[in-house]
Amino acid sequence: MAIVPKKHEMPTQEPAVRARNFNEVALGYDEETAVAEALRCLNCKNRPCVSGCPVNIRIPDFIAKMKERDFEGAYGIITESSSLPAVCGRVCPQESQCESKCTLGIKFEPVGIGRLERFVADRHNEQEGADPEVPASNGHRVAIVGSGPSGLTCAGDLAKKGYKVTVFEALHTAGGVLVYGIPEFRLPKRIVAKEVETLKKLGVDIETNVIIGKTLTVDELFDDGFEAVFIGSGAGLPNFMNIPGESLKGVYSANEFLTRSNLMKAYLDHPTTPIMKGGNVAVVGGGNVAMDAARTALRLGAEKVYIVYRRSMEELPARREEVEHAEEEGIDFRLLCNPVEVLGYTNPDDPRDPRNGFVTGIKCVRMALGEPDEGGRRRPEPVAGSEFVLDVDAVVIAIGTSPNPLIKSTTKGLEVNRKGGIIVNEDGLTSRENVFAGGDAVTGAATVISAMGAGKVAAAAIDKALSGE
Repeated sequence: MAIVPKKHEMPTQEPAVRARNFNEVALGYDEETAVAEALRCLNCKNRPCVSGCPVNIRIPDFIAKMKERDFEGAYGIITESSSLPAVCGRVCPQESQCESKCTLGIKFEPVGIGRLERFVADRHNEQEGADPEVPASNGHRVAIVGSGPSGLTCAGDLAKKGYKVTVFEALHTAGGVLVYGIPEFRLPKRIVAKEVETLKKLGVDIETNVIIGKTLTVDELFDDGFEAVFIGSGAGLPNFMNIPGESLKGVYSANEFLTRSNLMKAYLDHPTTPIMKGGNVAVVGGGNVAMDAARTALRLGAEKVYIVYRRSMEELPARREEVEHAEEEGIDFRLLCNPVEVLGYTNPDDPRDPRNGFVTGIKCVRMALGEPDEGGRRRPEPVAGSEFVLDVDAVVIAIGTSPNPLIKSTTKGLEVNRKGGIIVNEDGLTSRENVFAGGDAVTGAATVISAMGAGKVAAAAIDKALSGE
């Protein structure tokens, strides 16, 4: 049979329609398309795609099951390695991981591995199957701090080995960045809730509204009888540019902006935590979070949305698919531009004017790419006399986040690096005995799948430590 050179297209909502609703953009494969895409897999003996997966899913094996239309068998293979298959199938950067290693991709487009994973997970979740069997208890208790991808993965892997696991989440809903950071149109929250429910059926307890470092400390968890602690608290501390005007009303961190929309439902007609309605919005940054914020602003009713990024399109770090979707929806990319000041309204004659202190624009300078920096990327340098102003009513700063210092400041002997990331060894062990960490709390903001990989590594190390191996 001749090889189909291109991936089968992923059906999506039309750009003009989806730009004004929060429904999922990508609609997923049907069964026939999924099988046809699976048939493109060469089933290589050396399996390079597996080496590109941070959680080492046996990719050729699950695709082989799909070729036979044994979708539950495929799901079983995926979940041997991944606790969040429906999530990973949607938000993982497969193009730079498993698919980048695909042998078929040498001459043609690689197999759509993420699309196939999503299909298998969605098909399983749509069916009412039997609850997973709860493993026999081994008598050990482990605490997980944070219910994001690293915490949920660590919890799932340990629960499957018989550990009694309790996950402590600071917010009122489990899921971490999966629920507060990634918009509904990319990752429907029912998908996250379903994955969390599966873990609960394995025996994992989840306690929300518990802030470790404030409600309880790590030391108190040990006092309560937990034998090991995994810290997967993420990187929720937003970074700012420290330019004039950042304290004006209408300037948001991307964390706040997305949390209000995703978790607090600011897009409803009468939200309890409103953000903005109408007007123009500038989003500063070029990563996936910036794309999420810009596309969210459009759906909240913005008339014009700008992405302001200091480098060119070639250096833009966001996933190419997300950039293409943003362009299709009408986001205006102002590249090689850098903000230098946020401008606000002031009425000198009336200090009680309700417009005082609100954003009216953002002053930017054009940039040119100079010599490479220490990371190998050409350094952006301002062009003299090139300042200009974008008239906007809101500004979202999406230039990265750092680990929250709360846990470090309340846990004696926990070493961190200069950026606030918890220092760990290759097994995820921190400077404290039986305290492990992984994900963004260690690395700073990174991908969902890399955080999951860290959760798996730590779970294996915890099992060794507590089982006496």
